[in-house]
Amino acid sequence: MTTFSRRSALLAALGAAAAVTTSACSDTATGSAGSTSAPSSGSLDKVNYLTSFGTFGRESYAYVAQKKGFFTDAGLDVTIKPGNGSGDNIKLLAGGQADIVVVDFAALAISVGKGQVSGLTAFAAILQRSLAGLMTLDGYGITTPKDLEGKKVGDPTGSINTTLFPTYAKLAGVDASKVTFVNLPAPNLPAALASRSVDVIGQFVVGKPTIEAAAAGKSAVTLAYSEYLTDLYGNTVITTDKLAKDKPDVVKRFRDALMKGLAYAVDNPDEAGQILASAIPTAKAPIASAELKIMASYVRASGSTVGAMTEDRVARSLAILSGSGTIPSGVQPSQLVSFGLAPQ
Repeated sequence: MTTFSRRSALLAALGAAAAVTTSACSDTATGSAGSTSAPSSGSLDKVNYLTSFGTFGRESYAYVAQKKGFFTDAGLDVTIKPGNGSGDNIKLLAGGQADIVVVDFAALAISVGKGQVSGLTAFAAILQRSLAGLMTLDGYGITTPKDLEGKKVGDPTGSINTTLFPTYAKLAGVDASKVTFVNLPAPNLPAALASRSVDVIGQFVVGKPTIEAAAAGKSAVTLAYSEYLTDLYGNTVITTDKLAKDKPDVVKRFRDALMKGLAYAVDNPDEAGQILASAIPTAKAPIASAELKIMASYVRASGSTVGAMTEDRVARSLAILSGSGTIPSGVQPSQLVSFGLAPQ
């Protein structure tokens, strides 16, 4: 197995056997930051990557980057594994069991702001706006945020939808004390909503096709947090400070290949859905495609560069979270993001 120079120092810092080794890269042609070059030794740099959550259609872009050869062209040997949400992904990255992971920006800010973790940094945004939100079904009497009062919301404890709800409620004019959250495992949410065991569920807005399929085609009603949390980033790609500082070339090449996969997936959702279904037998190509079509405007919000993260936007995101008491005041953008590695 090939290794980086000073591989032993990196492994000691990560505390695990995940390795990343050195090689070449290709042009992204996606509007992300310029590609970087690496020695033409023929070896591939190994990267262990975790999706944000499972293998839903919203995660197709990583499988597209792999299938289309974007990672290989960038001199990378990438192992893709399904993540289990931001909290677990942060723990696995900090513990050295992954090299690069995807987490919700707010979850990263909370973990860093409350001193729960250190030594991690974001370097690209999958989503320029948060996908977090709530979902109900037509006929349940909920069409506006105010209608949530007196209702039961199903969501896993610790979910970003639950964590951000007080902030959303404050800005949307909802009395959060009148909304009851019920702890339900994520896989149980569609059935619980369809049977009306709960009135609402926490759900990323791209989950609409899945929810409607579980409800036998009944129309879903989405309350997107981004309507009020307008400056808040959604999913971001993060790594360790150590890897970002010691091997920025590897991080940049991974960034470029992943952003190329992301742009391709949202521009070609039907093909991307088929690629996901080929890689993951349980995935349904039409549902994956439908998710990507919804996701496209969140990836390219306001015409921004795919993957871009700017200091002023991060500062505004932090202001939203600190203003609602979600994180302590005083958290600085540089504590969360390596702007020199982010697409511009």
